[in-house]
Amino acid sequence: MEVALIVNPYASNVTEERVRAVEAELARAGSVTTLLTERPAHASELATGAAGADALVVFSGDGGFNEAVNGLAADAPVGFLPGGHTNVLARALGLPRDPVAAAGRVADALAQGRERRISLGRVNGRRFAFAAGVGLDADLVRRVDSLGRALDGRRPGDFAYVMAAAKLVGGRLGRFEPELEIAGLGRAAFALVANTDPYTYAGRVAIHVAPEARFELGLDVIAPERVRPVAIPRLVRYILRGRGQIDADDIRYGHDLDRIEIVCDRPLPLEVDGEDLGDVESALFEAERGALRVLI
Repeated sequence: MEVALIVNPYASNVTEERVRAVEAELARAGSVTTLLTERPAHASELATGAAGADALVVFSGDGGFNEAVNGLAADAPVGFLPGGHTNVLARALGLPRDPVAAAGRVADALAQGRERRISLGRVNGRRFAFAAGVGLDADLVRRVDSLGRALDGRRPGDFAYVMAAAKLVGGRLGRFEPELEIAGLGRAAFALVANTDPYTYAGRVAIHVAPEARFELGLDVIAPERVRPVAIPRLVRYILRGRGQIDADDIRYGHDLDRIEIVCDRPLPLEVDGEDLGDVESALFEAERGALRVLI
């Protein structure tokens, strides 16, 4: 069995020693060819070029996972090893946070033919694995990206996101007015689209934006009509507990959808899997059901 291993050497938790250990684990299942990313979007190119491999494994953060998913040219099984800081996709799939232990699980899955077929999302032609958003969370991603990277190429961690979120909410005095229209659901201040639950993590804490979302289903969307300072504690309680938002009168919620159409009052930021895609005036989200074979 031929296994293509795509590695982002700039991801937060990727080291040469860990790469060697990951290779040794995967070698139990077959011949491993390691491919290192060198620039943005390179993982997409490498995934396309690895179409002849029997399996593809990506050792990276969520950005590298997203690039690889967008470059897949064959229906080969894919494994995701946590090499970034948050690693939402790998954690949501139930893999250990230690990349070498995760590689052992993936190697066992390869040897035993153990797979899980999951759905993916697509917005304006770009695939995403676990989450996307228009407005608030995309603005937050952009603010953290603006802080730049460390000399070793690594991105800021959770503390930077917390501080950026505090500044974003504080700068607007906790008020978010309707700025977009979701077809069939109505006006909203921002929109969060989930392909699974949790939506993301803050350290060890799972953030449950759309508690009914599942990898095997379509897309879920959650969109507060507007936000006032007095509502913020309640909204935070919803996402920490994963309860309340579905039935809230001031929140638009759609479950297991194949298509979500959003039109913005003005250009708003768009993100997928934590990657900034720039400003958009409209966004068309589509579910790709059963699109990906995952080693788990």
